[in-house]
Amino acid sequence: MAFERNVGGTDRIARAVGGVGLLVVTLVAVLAGRWALATGAALASSGLLFNAVVGWCGMNALFGVNTCSRE
Repeated sequence: MAFERNVGGTDRIARAVGGVGLLVVTLVAVLAGRWALATGAALASSGLLFNAVVGWCGMNALFGVNTCSRE
């Protein structure tokens, strides 16, 4: 099964920024000993960064959303 890109320019940038922000939250939570928060933030961060790098989002595919530019 081939995955077609469905996450476009601005959306990818927003996901990357959100993913990096959640990585910061993860690091702060680990230092504070808040392991549940750290785990949740790490999982969300990894999902957003995956979407930004690969350009594909399962939820976008499920709902038929495509934010790639129409060329």
